[in-house]
Amino acid sequence: MNRTLSLFRLITIHPLLWIVIALSIATAHFLEVSMLLGIIFIHEMGHAAAASFFSWRIKKISLLPFGGVAEMDEHGNRPLKEETIVVLAGPLQHVWMVALAYVLFSLQLIPEDLYHLFIQYNVMILVFNLLPVWPLDGGKLVFLLLSLKDAFPKAHQLTLLISLFSLSLFSIMILLTAPLHLNVWVVVCFLFFSLYHEWKQRRFIFMRFLLERYYGKKAATPDILKPIQANEEDLVIHVLEKFQRGCKHPIIVEGDGREKGTLDENELLHAYFSEKRLTDKISDLLFSYY
Repeated sequence: MNRTLSLFRLITIHPLLWIVIALSIATAHFLEVSMLLGIIFIHEMGHAAAASFFSWRIKKISLLPFGGVAEMDEHGNRPLKEETIVVLAGPLQHVWMVALAYVLFSLQLIPEDLYHLFIQYNVMILVFNLLPVWPLDGGKLVFLLLSLKDAFPKAHQLTLLISLFSLSLFSIMILLTAPLHLNVWVVVCFLFFSLYHEWKQRRFIFMRFLLERYYGKKAATPDILKPIQANEEDLVIHVLEKFQRGCKHPIIVEGDGREKGTLDENELLHAYFSEKRLTDKISDLLFSYY
């Protein structure tokens, strides 16, 4: 309980949101805006509460003029089951909110127009968040799904390409059906910018993933063993690029048609980050450590 209450200290409100609230009061739309913000807030608190349960590092919970975000200081090294629960914890909040609204409406405790508006907002936010677009919940689920079989860099890049395609289709649909819906276009532009920024930073994001894997908490290290077959002539960085989320990798080094030795993943990470052996081959590590 105390952990959940402590989440409220992490809430930040974007300055522009106060302007949106002021405009809603001036235009007699305060109830609608308040309802929308309340739904978004509960959605993000769902993510944050699940992350807190698993002792994730939570940076802040931000309420923005066009949505919200729960920012985590985690970089892809938590078990995939945990990450899936944290991602789904947001959308699942809409289930009980809709159920509660139905009960209150059935008991005639809320008017019909307010009930229908509340349902409409919940469905709208739920469906939009499940679009396969990064950094929406749907995009994060795509990343997790691809991470089951692909290495981190490949899964990340495929997620961004799928997101770009999906967002482009969504933009065309909006252009054909609601071209003058300014609020939607603001969100779409923000998502395009987020994708562009994520793509530009993809190498840095991968390095951050490796660094946390090396220096991070051992409790967060996955214990699913998935050996990586590596040729003795492979560069260390090329083997690191085969690392997957949710797996721990023993490195089986082969050469001349036979197995020549095994390296622990931390030996590769130590050689790359601590010893700065940026251009070494796997065979060089075998010679050094054995």
